[in-house]
Amino acid sequence: MVRASSRPGRLARRAMSSTRPQPSVTVADVTERNLIARIERRLPPRPPWVIVGIGDDAAVVEPERNRVEVLTVDALVEGVHFDRAFVPADAIGHRALAVNLSDLAAMGAAPRLALVSMALPAVLPLSDFDGIVDGIASLAARTRLTVVGGNLTRSTGPLVIDITAMGTVKRRQALTRGGARSGDELYVSGTIGSAMAGRLILTERQTTGDSQRTTDDTRLAADDSRLVTAYLRPQPRLRLGMLLARNRAASACIDLSDGLSDAVYRVAESSGVGALIDADALPIDARARALFDSRGLDPVDQAATAGDDYELLVAVRPRVRSRLSAAMRHGDARLTRIGVCTADRAVVMRRGGAETVLPRGGYAHFRPA
Repeated sequence: MVRASSRPGRLARRAMSSTRPQPSVTVADVTERNLIARIERRLPPRPPWVIVGIGDDAAVVEPERNRVEVLTVDALVEGVHFDRAFVPADAIGHRALAVNLSDLAAMGAAPRLALVSMALPAVLPLSDFDGIVDGIASLAARTRLTVVGGNLTRSTGPLVIDITAMGTVKRRQALTRGGARSGDELYVSGTIGSAMAGRLILTERQTTGDSQRTTDDTRLAADDSRLVTAYLRPQPRLRLGMLLARNRAASACIDLSDGLSDAVYRVAESSGVGALIDADALPIDARARALFDSRGLDPVDQAATAGDDYELLVAVRPRVRSRLSAAMRHGDARLTRIGVCTADRAVVMRRGGAETVLPRGGYAHFRPA
């Protein structure tokens, strides 16, 4: 006699288990050595000048002859610089490296190496870790930068990615913020305000429950996709920066990571000059302008004070303007003249025939109460 059982059979149990959501594998489920191995697999082979690379206590590299080293460091903190709810993992990695490369571009330096440090929450999915590394590795490969080492640690707080990058430039070609003089013309690369507009699109879609962790969403119009890409995967203007340095076309240079307004003030303060900015000349993306207008935001104010554009602000002496032509022909972005440096230390914006103080704006981690 076969006794009926209230328990499901093996096949039934298997079918039931397959319908349950399976917990994702997190970084806490593997060892640190395994994580490092996953990084190494995604990186290209190290060049001959890296004598000791990943896997030892420190990296050993051979200096590049007849060039000085330019070093920069930046950290991206979850909840401060990005929101994983609408920023894909590979875009997080891309942005983490791009902010450093933009600093090198502003100095006219060619990228050479980087150290990558990550503080990882235990609940971070392993697939997200791989995506972050893929974003870093992909941009590093395109810019011929070698990751020579770094550090991994567990975080009881947010995800943190801290990258130190090093580039090289000839001693007398390094660009700084402090060389502008009265009469120098001010140019900006690319467009401004695009990244802020892209973030606005993403945050609004997140609010309405329509967010996708990809920019390949067919529901995004081409113009909106361009703005979203400007925010998620900014392109540091390395080629332009190197050409400006090589041709000695720029008297001063700075990147716009914290916004155009902040950059103008920093160049003015470092160089001991003022500035007059022409609002009508600002290269604001047409779709970004329309998006700001439709939400009751002033496009000029938003574009001038927004961060995350990673373009370059360049001061150029009028007598060497011709040197700019090669950079404009062969660089990776167009340049638009937006103003001039002045002897008067005031920083003003001309708009509709009237001059007002340029809004200070820009991103700041710490503001006085």
